[in-house]
Amino acid sequence: VGEASVEEALLPVPRRSRDCKELGGESLAVGAEVKRQLWLAGPLVVGSLMQNLIQTISVMFVEHLGELPLAGASMATSFATVTGFSLLTGMANALDTLCGQAFGAGQYHLLGIYKQRTMLLLTAASIPVAIIWFYTGQIMLLFGQDPEIAMEAGTYARWMIPGLFGYGLLQCHVRFLQSQNTVLPVMVSAGVAALFHLLACWLLVHVAGMGSNGAALSTAVSYWVYVILLAVYVRVSSSCKQTWTGFSMQAFHGAHDFLRLAVPSALMLCLEWWSFEILVLLSGLLPNPQLETSVMSITLNAANCLFMIPYGLGAAISTRVSNELGAGRPRAALLAVHVVMFLAISEGTVMAAAVVRVRYIWGHAYSSEEEVVSYVARMLLVILVVNFFDGIQCVLSGVARGCGWQKICAFINLGAFYVVGVPAAYIIAFVLRVGGMGLWMGIICGVLVQVLLLMIITLCTDWRKEVLHIYANTVACPCRFLFPRIR
Repeated sequence: VGEASVEEALLPVPRRSRDCKELGGESLAVGAEVKRQLWLAGPLVVGSLMQNLIQTISVMFVEHLGELPLAGASMATSFATVTGFSLLTGMANALDTLCGQAFGAGQYHLLGIYKQRTMLLLTAASIPVAIIWFYTGQIMLLFGQDPEIAMEAGTYARWMIPGLFGYGLLQCHVRFLQSQNTVLPVMVSAGVAALFHLLACWLLVHVAGMGSNGAALSTAVSYWVYVILLAVYVRVSSSCKQTWTGFSMQAFHGAHDFLRLAVPSALMLCLEWWSFEILVLLSGLLPNPQLETSVMSITLNAANCLFMIPYGLGAAISTRVSNELGAGRPRAALLAVHVVMFLAISEGTVMAAAVVRVRYIWGHAYSSEEEVVSYVARMLLVILVVNFFDGIQCVLSGVARGCGWQKICAFINLGAFYVVGVPAAYIIAFVLRVGGMGLWMGIICGVLVQVLLLMIITLCTDWRKEVLHIYANTVACPCRFLFPRIR
């Protein structure tokens, strides 16, 4: 492929895209892009909710076993998220760039190679994490936690270890399918796994009499059921015939190049997730810690629920941008960015109006104490601001993953949350004595910095040059296996 082919790839979208020719106008092209993104985001939102529901169901079953098992399960789940799930999810995010751009460029066989390589590396990364989980109880004791709760958390974490390896493989399969715009199987499989988890929890917790250990083991089993369902689909579906051609020895090569993208991807996600876990820890140091930690847990749960829609939009835009850049259509990529920004702002506004109406009802779902309900209602007003700007940063982060900007985004998140967000939360909450609401206000400061920096990078991007960078690393040097330039 010569220089003329590269220039042809950079022609305006209406001259190259059959879709735009058939639509016959820019406004209709925008409408088509909205439909594409909603079609992608909808199933991904539902699938993410179903996947998160697996851990929630486990904790709900443990809740009926007493305060000590509940405290141990909650602590173990939080510890597992910080040390394991966030790491594996972040590393798997590298496939958003690699598989998405390969699919757009028509290099279909590379998707299977990338997936296999990521499966191998995530399995290897899970081994040291599993060792850490095995000693969770001892680690909790070192941090001064109550001995009984620490030991309960340690036992719960050990029974979750089999699920750690399934979780990594699960993330690889989801992104492999997502990059091909195949998202309905992800949603259906997640729903089946969640229903299975209900049965598994009941059987292991109550019928088998395993108690909280049964809840932890059922989580692991359900993750593996989810993985198996997706793996079977990949191998039998005609839609994956070109992208999955069987196991290849090429998966054992290029690990260094993959890690150059996967490590920043992991840091990009972990730095953000960890900052919210720090809020929970800081809430325990406030006056009236029982009230503060309870309300913090309730509002953090609300924030996680609200975050699912922007998460789906972020996953959708990473797919759209990577596909269009890989296909050499910079204007289509830019159009996708404009559309997702409109959707994110609209979603944030609608959700804010909805939560304002139900803010008192939300508190009653968790507690009957008026003090807690009133405090939650006030905190939700702050959460709405967090959700609005977090939704914008989520889609901008999706754009970054589609382009391969994970390295620079890791530095942005480091500065936004640990130079601005967490220190501001401490100052507002403890120095200015605002309390738990001040913790969320500090995070708002961090998210605002994050949004501002991501917005500047996105607005200053030359999309034609982004395509040229990809082509320079693939067409001119095909042995590079479509690894985009890492900023």
